[in-house]
Amino acid sequence: MQSLEKLKPLALLLLRFTLGAIFIYHGYPKLFGHARETIEAFLRLGLPGYLAYVSGLIEFFGGCMLIAGLFTRVAALLLTIELAIGIWKAGHLVQDPMAVHSYESPLVLAVSAFTLVTLGAGVVSLDQAFFGAARSPSRKTRNGD
Repeated sequence: MQSLEKLKPLALLLLRFTLGAIFIYHGYPKLFGHARETIEAFLRLGLPGYLAYVSGLIEFFGGCMLIAGLFTRVAALLLTIELAIGIWKAGHLVQDPMAVHSYESPLVLAVSAFTLVTLGAGVVSLDQAFFGAARSPSRKTRNGD
């Protein structure tokens, strides 16, 4: 099991890149492409139309931040909250919790983003380069403190 622990930096890097690409892919059209359709979808859910732009900003720039590994925990927390609100407001989970197919993708993305909130970006990140051990809770001092 110790040898698997050595793969943790690679796993976090792959998780960040994958989530970042997915969020950029979904955020870009909300900002630069299909804004009107997105606003209409938000209005149908009972949300203010301007939240379509907020969602696009969080997804696009949050995805960029995940890929860079910069302010990863903050970006991942915002994405987790956004997805949780989406799952809740779409009502799939409340209407029929057994209809997993209707909310499985946002749920997996939310849990994956929350994983980055708790674990951080890892050593292969700009967070590590800029903030070092201050942002890495798993590091211990020599005397075990």
